[in-house]
Amino acid sequence: MDLLWRFLLGGAVVSAFALLGDVVRPRRLAGIFGGAPSVALATLALTIGTSGVTFAALEARSMVLSSLAFVLYVCFARRLLATARWSPVLVSLAGLAVWAVAALAAGLLLQHLTT
Repeated sequence: MDLLWRFLLGGAVVSAFALLGDVVRPRRLAGIFGGAPSVALATLALTIGTSGVTFAALEARSMVLSSLAFVLYVCFARRLLATARWSPVLVSLAGLAVWAVAALAAGLLLQHLTT
């Protein structure tokens, strides 16, 4: 039964964000609404239903911190791709390391602040 709820809720949220993406102008911004926000909201809704609001709040904070680390990844990758002649694959891998370190540091900081 849980799998059915995941399927229905996830599909509904992804579809709603896809419709929102069709309305957004300019079209190049439509991809922002494609994957991560819809999956995150569906996951949080299911987490609230199964594990409660307190655990979902911790998950939401973790998602926010991870997205901030992803912003660092984007800034890092953009800078390297714009100024240097690096391979996009190498830039992606190096950016992944930047994201991992930033997300880990944010997670450790969050853990330290909540204990």
